[in-house]
Amino acid sequence: QVKLVESGGGSVQVGGSLRLSCVVSADAFRSYCIGWHRQVPDKQHDEREALAAISRDGRTSYADSVKGRFTISKDNAKNTVYLQLTGLKPEDTSMYYCAADSFFDSTGGYCYGGEDNYWGQGTQVTVSS
Repeated sequence: QVKLVESGGGSVQVGGSLRLSCVVSADAFRSYCIGWHRQVPDKQHDEREALAAISRDGRTSYADSVKGRFTISKDNAKNTVYLQLTGLKPEDTSMYYCAADSFFDSTGGYCYGGEDNYWGQGTQVTVSS
């Protein structure tokens, strides 16, 4: 069973930093690309913006909107993928999710393509001025 559990969200001031964690079930960690997403603030639709992705062999990619501020990494011993958030802005306030999927996109910060994809429950990040 594929399971992803996020943690590390919280409330910070503008310019602050947070490190989000995504613990992934062992088989999935070895088999899937893992990406971070956040909810787009549109209450009518459940849209999620792809932010960053890391392949099974550790290659990374980022959305242009977060390049240079967010860093994705993983710890193979802990089956955990991290997203380091720096230089936070009020518009970064959102629910952040990690997800697993089959293939890695090297330019756009996302995973894609499998018949199934899997999501965690999310962790809230709030940035105040």
